[in-house]
Amino acid sequence: MTPVRVTGWLEFGKLTVLSVCGEASVASRLVLPSNGLIRVSRAFLRAGFFAGAAGLLTFAAGAQAETMSGALAKAYSFSPDLGQQRAATRAADEGVPRATAGFRPTVTGTATTGSAWTYNNNNLSRTAPVSENTTFPRSAAVTATQTLYNGNRTLNGVRQAESTMFGSRETLRQSEQTVLNAAATAYMNVLRDTALLRLQENNTEVVTQQLKQTKDRFQVGEVTRTDVAQSEAALALSNANAFTARSNLQNSLAVYRQLIGEQPKNLSPARPLDSLVPRSLNEAIGKSQVEHPQIQAALHAVDAAALTVKVQEGALYPTLSVQGTYSQTWDTANVPHNKTTTLSAIGNLTIPIYDGGLSYASIRQAKEQLGQSRMQADLARETVRAAVVSAWGAYQNSKLVIQSFNAQVRANEIALNGIREEARVGQRTTLDVLNAQQTLLNSRVNLVTAQRDQVVNSYALLLALGKMSAANLGLKVDTYDPSIHYDQVKGKIWGLRTPDGR
Repeated sequence: MTPVRVTGWLEFGKLTVLSVCGEASVASRLVLPSNGLIRVSRAFLRAGFFAGAAGLLTFAAGAQAETMSGALAKAYSFSPDLGQQRAATRAADEGVPRATAGFRPTVTGTATTGSAWTYNNNNLSRTAPVSENTTFPRSAAVTATQTLYNGNRTLNGVRQAESTMFGSRETLRQSEQTVLNAAATAYMNVLRDTALLRLQENNTEVVTQQLKQTKDRFQVGEVTRTDVAQSEAALALSNANAFTARSNLQNSLAVYRQLIGEQPKNLSPARPLDSLVPRSLNEAIGKSQVEHPQIQAALHAVDAAALTVKVQEGALYPTLSVQGTYSQTWDTANVPHNKTTTLSAIGNLTIPIYDGGLSYASIRQAKEQLGQSRMQADLARETVRAAVVSAWGAYQNSKLVIQSFNAQVRANEIALNGIREEARVGQRTTLDVLNAQQTLLNSRVNLVTAQRDQVVNSYALLLALGKMSAANLGLKVDTYDPSIHYDQVKGKIWGLRTPDGR
């Protein structure tokens, strides 16, 4: 354990990162005692980035640590993107009661009212040469129309609406997984960029001390002005890298807030989803072809397109309907106090003969759209397969890369210690030491990035498989069930309010 002294606090939103001196790489947990000294474990890069990065995210005292699962649960509940897609799914639900309305009768009411003044001058009549009267003709009628047969257009329309609704649910499922994957990536980016900032700041402290020692040695004639200039150049580069790391962290914090809905709070370590990853690539491909929402949505679109063809073909069949009317009129034919009541039932049979080719063109168009939908389904299968193969390769590669970078870090640490010892006895130059320090820093940065990539790649693989749902991840959240809204509206025959009261 190496004691180092706190030199300052860096504020990024609500995130606070300790800036410390010394050669320790990154703290696995930073605790500030009353004497202002903290002890930093050297085991961060050897034991793993995620435990170390968690300690770098230090907030208000007593703040409860945030876990990956907790952050994903907040993203699931907060995401405006998910909210708008859920609304789109509810809107698609209403397509089913709209289509089933064709099975029910339509009832309309009409009413008329007015006044009429009649003046009759009959010069040939001696008994009543002139007549004049005022009437108030009015009527009221109720008409009910029921379609008995329309070429199964209503039945096929209902099935089409159901396929569209199921497709919308799959689109929602895809959106949920995309949002969760983006939130997981944002979580890991904050951990990574915090660790990288700490590495750059620590390197700046080391190079600063190196420059001070070089200047002292220059004063006594042990080194030349060239050594001082090389140390100054290394410090300038280190400062620039620290500025860049600080900017990257700010960007990651902004994305985290955008996706999860709040500033990061004491982020805990995160691990790859090894238990949810299939055992082989072939198994992964097979599962993705069955479970992926993108493929399922495309198949529902094929069903909807096939039913569209049937709906258009129904226009060539006759339509049979019955119409019933009850009406009353008063003061008809300008006769005062005249009242007429009418009750009628009429059957209507409409047989299409020729409509200028409109129906035939619509059918051909629907068939072409069906062919397009089938090709889009094939494209979705191949797209998902390619994504699985790519994600599988990246995930497997990240494991091997971490092993290599771990070995590189260990070797560079040994090399740096040896070069420093050799420099003390004049066998190495200041530039050799600076180059070795930069090489070690680069290898540590590569290791941190690779460890972040392993976790992110595991989530990306789960996304490619179509299995990155809140249920599969075990998130403690009330999952959204689209069937609840559908059950509430599928049989609703009147009412303006939505089930949530709007």
